[in-house]
Amino acid sequence: MARNDTIFERFLAPFVKTFLIDEDKLRRFHESIDWQAASTRLSDRTLTYPTYYSSQNFHGIEGGYLNVSAAVSYDPITQYALPPGEALVRQSLLDAIQSQPRRILDLGCGTGSTTLLLKQAFPEAEVIGLDLSPQMLVVAEHKAEQANLAIQWRHGNAEHTHFPDASFDLVTASLLFHETPPTVSQAILRECYRLLTVGGEVVILDGNQKVLRQTEWLTQIFEEPYIQAFASGSVDAWMGAAQFEAVQTHDRWLIHQVTRGVKPLPYKAVEFSLPTYAAAAGDRPWVSS
Repeated sequence: MARNDTIFERFLAPFVKTFLIDEDKLRRFHESIDWQAASTRLSDRTLTYPTYYSSQNFHGIEGGYLNVSAAVSYDPITQYALPPGEALVRQSLLDAIQSQPRRILDLGCGTGSTTLLLKQAFPEAEVIGLDLSPQMLVVAEHKAEQANLAIQWRHGNAEHTHFPDASFDLVTASLLFHETPPTVSQAILRECYRLLTVGGEVVILDGNQKVLRQTEWLTQIFEEPYIQAFASGSVDAWMGAAQFEAVQTHDRWLIHQVTRGVKPLPYKAVEFSLPTYAAAAGDRPWVSS
């Protein structure tokens, strides 16, 4: 259920819903899926939802992303919420990739929009999308089936994925960090470091932190509970603290940013010693007796 006391619900949502979204199409999609059965099939019943996620409203929706309404409406809203265009913004993450990964993990994949692009860009790679919301994963699975793309969908926590060490060549996250507390974002980056092979890449797409520091009104419009905490931090610094190297952030269309880092070769201390010479004077002809 959506709250009606946010600026989005009071002023913007009526316009979006009336003129831009085909509600009949959404209703048909909603009714075409057995959400209980599909969500249960994709759920990890051993998973415990973190409090920052399960007790918080996102985008004015009670229950946040653990909600069928959020899953059904996410794509129609997001296509208008990412200027200059959702496809262009998400493509900017792919443009930052500098390798040919064989195993890819997309964290906080939501309805799988970026995950699908990753599979299309690297068709031979094994691609896995992971998210805390089984309802969002239901939509992601449906989209992958419609596009005839073989992608694995996992219900899980990006802080603790339970995948083995060094099991991916590329780990990505799109529009995830502004929806988690900074301490969680930093924990996710440490998990990325653990998951990557040496030389592997992490690529993070999100809002431009420099711009967001000047736009507190966004919190009121879209009810983003952690966005100002995200804005006050630095993804570059968080990556450095997680031991990534070659970290670079590039602005995209002013209001977005893409940050890339690489897992370096492990450092190994090397001990140097002076060469040892024979002690006998006869072995040192330059020494006079």
